[in-house]
Amino acid sequence: MRRLTNFRLPKPLNDSVNTNLWWLALDDHDRVLSVQPMANGSAISGENWNGDWLSPMGIDLQINGGLGLAFPELTTQKIPLLLKLLDQLWQDGVQAICPTLVSCAVAPLRQSLAVLQAAREHHCPQRCELLGAHLEGPFLSKARRGAHPMEHLCAPSLTALKERISGFESEISLMTLAPELPGASEVIEQLRALGIVVCLGHSAADAEDSALAFNMGVGMLTHCFNAMPGLHHRAPGPVGQACLHGQIALGLIADGIHVDPTMAVLLQQLAPEQLVLVSDCLAPYGLQEGHHHWDKRVLLVKEGTCRLEDGTLAGVTLPLLQGSQRLTRWSNEPAAAIWASTMAPRRVLGEKQNLQELLVNQPLTDLLRWQWRADTKDLIWKHAA
Repeated sequence: MRRLTNFRLPKPLNDSVNTNLWWLALDDHDRVLSVQPMANGSAISGENWNGDWLSPMGIDLQINGGLGLAFPELTTQKIPLLLKLLDQLWQDGVQAICPTLVSCAVAPLRQSLAVLQAAREHHCPQRCELLGAHLEGPFLSKARRGAHPMEHLCAPSLTALKERISGFESEISLMTLAPELPGASEVIEQLRALGIVVCLGHSAADAEDSALAFNMGVGMLTHCFNAMPGLHHRAPGPVGQACLHGQIALGLIADGIHVDPTMAVLLQQLAPEQLVLVSDCLAPYGLQEGHHHWDKRVLLVKEGTCRLEDGTLAGVTLPLLQGSQRLTRWSNEPAAAIWASTMAPRRVLGEKQNLQELLVNQPLTDLLRWQWRADTKDLIWKHAA
């Protein structure tokens, strides 16, 4: 039996758990047997991690593609490229993703869901897992559509929903919509009955609209602050209402462009247990910067930020865990930033176990080790084995 000692576990900002250091036992195959707190002044023999953090790998609830592959353009011929992308994501510290399908025509949407279903059969150890898809659209506000093509938006209805997801209901984990649109309430009710997490995004909802949506079961804000009303002292909007509610996940793209670092840190302080980091990576993730094509449009990638030719912010190419690194640099709170990309997404998807319980039976190869260098403000991660 092997032991790891003197490591820390990530936790949300201001979490009341005051245990600072932990130790764990590993079996002969480096699988976690137990995780225990270390008593003050104890000297347990083992590999000393000197206060580094141990965490699960990241879960990305919003990622649109990579290596030149856009998920709404999937075909069976592209499965090898998809698998290559999943291998790349594992190397980038991401254990699982909800492949995001932005607003598109019905036929390619259904084809992509079928291809994702088939690709799940190719899962193997140390390859990023395909969870249920995240449908971002098409029931979005035209005024807040961002980079979503206008021609693919439509009014929410049970008929339109069935046309898109019939037969694939179990292949979907999340759906983003604008809850203030007529017909949205019936769609929300149906999605919740199917066990699908409903997200408010690309929406013009005010605080009152948002409160009604949360009461109907909407459980997350898609890319907080972006493509929705902001946080204003006379108009709290979806963000203010979600913070007041207290149980709504707050998706955040922590690149420093989509949301100013000061606002990102304020959001973390306002709702520490609700913050969930997402990447919002687009197809150029993993490729050189410059000009790329997205459907029939040109995508300009510079310093990890993706824009359309008219300047519309479209997404990023930065890996998920870089969001934790940047948030830590802004906030000096590594434990909370690690939590936001590793444990918080699991909570959105229904994980009930605490972190100690979740780690038990996990192979060390599926975990991450994080080191915080306060002098340079660098949060560095690597695979734990």
